[in-house]
Amino acid sequence: MRTARAKGLSELRVLFRHVLKNAMIPILTGVVVVIPLLFMGSLLTESFFGIPGLGSYTIDAINAQDFSVVRAMVFLGSMLYIAGLVLTDISYTIVDPRVRLQ
Repeated sequence: MRTARAKGLSELRVLFRHVLKNAMIPILTGVVVVIPLLFMGSLLTESFFGIPGLGSYTIDAINAQDFSVVRAMVFLGSMLYIAGLVLTDISYTIVDPRVRLQ
């Protein structure tokens, strides 16, 4: 950052080119961790407040021992998690040039 400022780059350019790219790596990692928590939060919120949705549908399927629905919801949750991982890997290559293929 000191070198970029010494070269005469504007403060916004320094912040977006140098600071933001380095700060995005832990933020992107944290986003992937939150995806399963959002899915579980919908299960709890919808069942607690009686909101019709995938969360309450899943809880009803667990109580009724409808394993095909439970299996489908686990599959959907895992696909969302894998999609989040793939998007995170793609965004790592955009943010951090050290991750790119050589």
